[in-house]
Amino acid sequence: MTATLRQAVGAEWAKLWSVRATWWCLACAFALTVLIAVTLGGASATDALREYDGDAGAARAAGVRVVASEAVVSATSFVQFALVALAMLAITSEYASGAIRVTLQATPVRGVVLAAKALVVGPVMLAAGVLSGAVATGVVYAVLSADVFGGLVVLPAGDAVADLLGTGVFYALVSVTTLGVGAAMRSAAGTLTVMFMLLLGLPLVILMTGVPALLDASLRMPTFAGLAFMGSTDNLTGGPMPYPAGRGCCGC
Repeated sequence: MTATLRQAVGAEWAKLWSVRATWWCLACAFALTVLIAVTLGGASATDALREYDGDAGAARAAGVRVVASEAVVSATSFVQFALVALAMLAITSEYASGAIRVTLQATPVRGVVLAAKALVVGPVMLAAGVLSGAVATGVVYAVLSADVFGGLVVLPAGDAVADLLGTGVFYALVSVTTLGVGAAMRSAAGTLTVMFMLLLGLPLVILMTGVPALLDASLRMPTFAGLAFMGSTDNLTGGPMPYPAGRGCCGC
């Protein structure tokens, strides 16, 4: 890392943590992760019990299990927008306030500025994904261990680690993509609109057409590709992904 890039990274780190929006976005991401993961996990356990007429013993004998960390992975489709907002503000707020002029005077090379922002935002989002996912996984396991959910919840250590790391990587990649869109759009409203359409709006619209070729295209867009990368079994498609988890990081 060059001295210029190192200095730019230090400046971006200070800017990120000096505003309240960072803390609010991270707090919302943590709260949403826990809330949505518990809701989805509870729904999975309830559906499993319903198939066996509420007989938890029969469900367990049939091998039915609810993996606590899988609920966290499923929650990423919704939680990602709290972190998209944070990544968006890291770039568009400077254009809105005019502070980008000072930033570019200090570091005249735009590529270095964007690289510095990515080197700060990416790791922060990865850590946020892992930490919020770990907390949510623990809460899901504790809640679903109650008798009302039939004791179907399990927490395999290997699966949990893979799910949490995958979640963190997914959030980091989405956030870096948001930085790029924000640099191009230079507008918070424009960036948020483009990212919403890219991550959720357009894939779902295409999915509803039912056209096989369009369906395949939608499954290769960022959200579905991310779910495949994380090994999700709940991807809104009603069937398996058309490519393995290892290819989900590029959607190819």
